[in-house]
Formats: sequence, structure tokens, C-alpha cells
Amino acid sequence: MANDEPILSYLTDMDGVLVHEDHLIPGADTFLRELRENEIPFLVLTNNSIRTPRDLQARLRHSGLDIPQEAIWTSALATATFLDDQRPNGTAYVVGESGLTTALHEIGYVLTDSDPDYVVLGETRTYSFEAITTAIRLVERGARFIATNPDATGPSRDGVLPATGSVAALITRATGRDPYYVGKPNPLMMRSALRRLGAHSQSTVMIGDRMDTDVISGLEAGMRTILVTSGISTVASVGAYPYRPTAVIDSVADLVGRTRTPFDE
Repeated sequence: MANDEPILSYLTDMDGVLVHEDHLIPGADTFLRELRENEIPFLVLTNNSIRTPRDLQARLRHSGLDIPQEAIWTSALATATFLDDQRPNGTAYVVGESGLTTALHEIGYVLTDSDPDYVVLGETRTYSFEAITTAIRLVERGARFIATNPDATGPSRDGVLPATGSVAALITRATGRDPYYVGKPNPLMMRSALRRLGAHSQSTVMIGDRMDTDVISGLEAGMRTILVTSGISTVASVGAYPYRPTAVIDSVADLVGRTRTPFDE
């Protein structure tokens, strides 16, 4: 894939790329403003399924970024899109918060603990022993096991928190059944985002701060990738992986002035 081919659209991770713990990463607002001024379509992606796009829009606005709801794509929305394609108007038992339950309601799913088609596990800050026990029993009875993303931990001001992947491991250990993860690094999330954007992988760039989710999923979806070192990954950590991003930069501020040709030297 030629790196001098013009870029027509962008997918970008949120945490570590645009914001860090609700604080604007310097230059992120200027980068997004340039995309809008040049009429370059973009979607902001997040593996976190807790919040709805409206909630995330408010969170980002508080950080200094004005991003429309339609430009936000979550693992909850990707999961709902996948389930709507696989089994329209189905039923699910959900362990998660409003971002996930709202996405499933919007595709016509009925949320129930009575013989559901799926057990769907998402992010939540209030995992209950009762809910996890119900999920285990339903999976044992034949419900298909879906999880929004495989992230084992999530950040907080006090340190890491157990995330979807950790709770999924608990359910797997109890049932012997692995979930199907929809979010990154599954390229399915990238492909659903591309469809939402009406974009083609060859003319779209994926920007992220993690080699093991953002870069690999962008690569497997056929996109060129940019790793920023404003989040998790460092320049030194890139060499630990058997694949490489198309480019490594300090932050999205480095793309200002060259969003059409980000790989020009």
C-alpha cells in the first residue's frame, strides 16, 4: 500500500490519543479542527462500553473537544451491530452499563434472564456477584457468550481496575466457554467503523496509542496505522512486536498541517 496515497478519512482511538484521564492532550483540538475544516470524515473509537455516545460527547466537551455523537464509535455499538447482523431481534442477558444496554435496545433486543440467546458482558464499575453468577448459569445452559472487549484492566485515578477481560476470564473458568470479543483488537470493530463512516480501508488511517489493540486491529483491517506515544506505548516498546505501525509520532499535534499526507517526511 503506497504511503503517498491521499488520506480521505481517519479512525482514532480516544484515551491516550485525544484525552488522558479527562484532560485534553495538547494539539488534539487543533487536529480535529483541521479535519473538520478540510471536510475529512473521522470516527473516535473506544473499547469502553460504559457510556453512550451522548455521555462521551459531554465528557469530551468538558475536556475541550467538541465531537458530535455521530462521530463516536464504541465497542458497545460494534457489539450491537454484530448481534443485529447475526441474530436480529434477539434476546440477551447483559452485564454492563447504559452504553451497552442502550445500544442493544436500539437494535430491538429484549434484555432478559429467561433463556436468552446471548450473555453479553461489558464494562461496569459495579460488577455484582449475583449478576456474574446468573451469567455463568445461563452460559452453562447454552447461551452464547459475547464480550465487548478483552481489556483486562482499565485506568482510574487510584490505579488499575478489573475490566471486561478479567471478568470474562472468571466466567470462562467457571463454564469452560470462551467469549467472542467484538472490540479491539478484533478487526471486526474496525470494519464496522469503516462501514459507519462509508470509508475504504486503503484511504483510511487508524491512530492509536497501543500496539496490541489499535495498531494490530488497524493493520488486520487493511489500514495504514499511526502509533502515538502520548498514551501507553513508547518508541522503545514498538520493537517488542512482530509487526510495526506505518509511522510513530509523539502525538496527533504532529499531524497538524499534513492531515491529507501524514506520511510525507
